[in-house]
Amino acid sequence: MAAAGAHRPGPLKQQNKAHKGGKHSGSSQRRAGGRVPVKAQPRRRLRDLNRVDRRHQALQLRRQRKEAVLAEKRSLGSRDGPPHLVVVVLLHSRAAAHDTLRLLQSQDSAIVRADEGRAGGFVLLCPRLKQRWCFVTAQAGDLHTVLDLAKVADSLLFILDSVDGWDSAGEHCLSCLFAQGLPSYALAVPGGTDLPPKKRIDARKKLSKAIEKRFPEAKLFPLNTEQESSLLLRHLSSQKQRHLAFRDRRAHLLARAAEFVPSQDSDLVGTLKVSGFVRGQTLNVNSLVHIVGHGDFQVSQVDAPPDPLSLNPRVVKGQKRSQDMEVQDDSGNGADEMEEDVKVLMKADPSKQESLQSEVVPDPMEGEQTWPTEEELQEAEDSLKANRRVVKVPKGTSKYQAAWIVDDGEEGSEKDDDDDDMDDDLMEEAVSQEEESSEEEPGEEESETMTVSECLRDDQYDEKMEEDEQMLERYKQERMDEMFPDEVDTPRDVPARVRFQKYRGLKSFRTSPWDPKENLPRDYARIFQFQDFSRTRKNLFRQIEKEETEGASVGWYVTLYVCNVPVSVMESFKEGKPLVLFSLLPHEQKMSVLNFLVRRHPGNSEPVRAKEELIFHCGFRRFRASPLFSQHTSADKHKLERFLRPDAALVVTVYAPITFPPASVLLFKQRSNGMHDLIATGSLLSVDPDRIVIKRLVLSGHPFKIFTKTAVVRYMFFNRDDVMWFKPVELRTKWGRRGHIKEPLGTHGHMKCHFDGQLKSQDTVLLNLYKRVFPKWTYDPHVPEPVPWVRSESALPEREVEME
Repeated sequence: MAAAGAHRPGPLKQQNKAHKGGKHSGSSQRRAGGRVPVKAQPRRRLRDLNRVDRRHQALQLRRQRKEAVLAEKRSLGSRDGPPHLVVVVLLHSRAAAHDTLRLLQSQDSAIVRADEGRAGGFVLLCPRLKQRWCFVTAQAGDLHTVLDLAKVADSLLFILDSVDGWDSAGEHCLSCLFAQGLPSYALAVPGGTDLPPKKRIDARKKLSKAIEKRFPEAKLFPLNTEQESSLLLRHLSSQKQRHLAFRDRRAHLLARAAEFVPSQDSDLVGTLKVSGFVRGQTLNVNSLVHIVGHGDFQVSQVDAPPDPLSLNPRVVKGQKRSQDMEVQDDSGNGADEMEEDVKVLMKADPSKQESLQSEVVPDPMEGEQTWPTEEELQEAEDSLKANRRVVKVPKGTSKYQAAWIVDDGEEGSEKDDDDDDMDDDLMEEAVSQEEESSEEEPGEEESETMTVSECLRDDQYDEKMEEDEQMLERYKQERMDEMFPDEVDTPRDVPARVRFQKYRGLKSFRTSPWDPKENLPRDYARIFQFQDFSRTRKNLFRQIEKEETEGASVGWYVTLYVCNVPVSVMESFKEGKPLVLFSLLPHEQKMSVLNFLVRRHPGNSEPVRAKEELIFHCGFRRFRASPLFSQHTSADKHKLERFLRPDAALVVTVYAPITFPPASVLLFKQRSNGMHDLIATGSLLSVDPDRIVIKRLVLSGHPFKIFTKTAVVRYMFFNRDDVMWFKPVELRTKWGRRGHIKEPLGTHGHMKCHFDGQLKSQDTVLLNLYKRVFPKWTYDPHVPEPVPWVRSESALPEREVEME
């Protein structure tokens, strides 16, 4: 009987009355008179199954998941799905790409065809295995090409060196790929056969140890024979596919062919015909498309030409049928047949087509009000009589902010904002002096020999020294901000009430109210804002999963007619750059305020100040902007950070087009020589213009005379009026005391302060002032091409090198 299992009570089990504890005996229980209500059968009881049924149910669920994974593998590279796109990434300068591609092309019963769109790429068709592959080569030093191809690649094939693995450029490339999101990958090591057997084994062990840190579960495939290349292909086709969320919810394609048709008005703008295989989701003609690195555009028409990579190509009439698959394939790829068989799938509907409007056109009359009534005028006069002090305030200023503005003062220039302008002026003066000196030198030294080259070398060296001095100054600023966070010196020539008139005091940074709609800049009139961004995102993703959209299905070979495209896009494609298209979700072309949660990359220690121009790789977008840095907290106000901290996660705020998370983000900083350094990685946090970023200023003073709980403080202000002006603001000390200003003493800024305890002589009195800040509108969708990364021989850890 014990083997039959435990007894399970049925729905008719006796239900006893609950114990009367006396705490919850209310009128409803007294009216029941001790009767127990009929207990409804819970859903859990309905789902209770015996042991055999539970085992069968688990087996069914496991079988369904397995069939879903197998169906995904079979569709990729099959006749009905898109070709298996494999991007070959060289991680070392000595990695042999030519030999690797030659081995992959030497498969039995396979058709090899050169890819028209990219130099060095080829297509591999295997009718016997019912598989087709597209191989594309990307150099590790070309950062934008690698990242763009990885956005749409089904698999990445990393080619390593047999001795060193990867060099510094390969290490930089891997860091960027891991931060962006890595699809399925494989590791191949060609060569190494010329080494002695013992050294070959030692190099293999060393390489395996280095790979375990970067790729813990990866398998290393040698690639020296045709049999090993067959094993690699089988691994690529059978491995589980990694999903990238930002591309799985959007239709995307890699251009296989492109044609530019100039418009009638100008040769610089025209229609771009892009042909490729649809991936990800169904492509709708009324949606906008984003060409990576070039911008957003509309699609006017979608055609369906014959598939150029068909596993069973058709034979042209009148041609003798041949047993050779290559002859049949060439005959099916004729231009005349493609022109005859092109079918128009759909054309854009102007009433349903998404608009390219990215900004709101602000109405200057939107903020105007009607003429006030007599009662309102009378109330205004009474309030003016009640207030003894009358000040002039900017339009839209609230009552409690007007108390901080003087009537005769000019707006104080902020020190932090002026530092960049001063640096620019100093740089311009230095450059002008160098130009003048360089113009005078040739005339004086025309008769001398071997002196000009030395002067040129000296000038170049001096330029490097100037960069070092600027870097040293930034290091000092970052160090001072760490030692004395947000502390500034009170100016002697300008009254503090004028210099800090835009700031206010808060009783509590965490709990004091701050209206998010107060005194917004003019740029906020140009952006879009959601009433509830998270709800809009959920509804949109739910529609993508459940509803079937009309358009080109995944795996179809289509031609898109992209309107009003600049000719530079076609020129970039002719140079060999990949042309990647993503369809946009609704509202993703509109500008708003984006917040990214990032963490400093451990390989970069250069100080990065707020409002410096950075390069963003956000999901499928690439742009330049000057962001703000703020703390990542759960409060409604967030303190501004002047530098990108290496020890904490920060939020980066910037004006940019709306993007629905999840989406990865990479932050780069461009050097003076054109190289891009990876400084931070993270993900998209939210699209929220109401996120309040508060800048804090701390004024410091020193106790001059200390009594029981009273002290005379000096050096915080330098005149009596400033002491009276900031009297309502609470004081604090570095040792945790709280206090307030009692009265000024004399006319030179000394003040009597009362605290909640006795001060120490070495303590410092602080006064906090706050102001809301906003990012600068510096969004630029055009990012310059980076200079290839400077390679070094090896990037393996030093411990592994010593073991050699």
